[in-house]
Amino acid sequence: MTTTKHLLTSVEMARFVANGFHRMDAIVPSDLNERALPVFDAGHQSLPHVDYGTPVKRAFPEGSISRELVELPEVAGALQSLIGADPTVDHHAIHIREPHEGSAQPLHGDAIIDTRQDAFDVQLMYYPQEVTADMGGTLSVPGSHLRRTNESDTGRYQNLRGQTRLTCPAGTVVLLHHGIWHGGRRNDSDIRRYMYKIRFNPTVPQVRTWDVSDLDDPQVSAELSAYHPWSEHATSRLEIHNRIKVWRALTNDPSFDIDYWATRVANRPGRV
Repeated sequence: MTTTKHLLTSVEMARFVANGFHRMDAIVPSDLNERALPVFDAGHQSLPHVDYGTPVKRAFPEGSISRELVELPEVAGALQSLIGADPTVDHHAIHIREPHEGSAQPLHGDAIIDTRQDAFDVQLMYYPQEVTADMGGTLSVPGSHLRRTNESDTGRYQNLRGQTRLTCPAGTVVLLHHGIWHGGRRNDSDIRRYMYKIRFNPTVPQVRTWDVSDLDDPQVSAELSAYHPWSEHATSRLEIHNRIKVWRALTNDPSFDIDYWATRVANRPGRV
């Protein structure tokens, strides 16, 4: 990536670890949105073929919509914060929801066999047009990304407490942890809805890749301690414990803890 000027703070990183996403509203310039719409309208054949594991600059040629998108300072800085420098492209795709199509995508997680605690992929979702409530939007369940399931195990659920259905201005970009539960909602409007997705794989350890000047801010622990409505209070502690393990890996600090939870369960007294 080309910039280090828009790195996330430690508080923002902790919020990502707790929620599973980082949202940036209307950060893509209007001229890029306008150029993107006819490209996306043409469908998948308008995208360059990208082999798994291709470096970004080889995957997306200079001047392409994709290249300009990922080199926007806000996007580049957030990606570097989350996955480090020089990520590779896993795949990319255009998702189109037709007007009045009458169906929705089941709630699911993309990475059915990916149980890494010390690393994660990031999925970029770009919305070149305004998404209104009747256009459906992408549904996601904040905080679900560390509760691992087989891909469509959650497909039976129609609604979960705390879920969000994206409405946003044109030019919005959302960066998602690969494990978050999500699904494209039914489009009840008269307008075609577009979402462009790129999945990135890290190539360097995801350790202190953001602006760590506020690493000791008490708000970091507060963000990591957040509860989400879909999980009742007692079992929400499992999510907090999972976040502690991720934060320890991201900061290379095996002593980090919240309310002694990880320290307690890791205790292995030696025999006399």
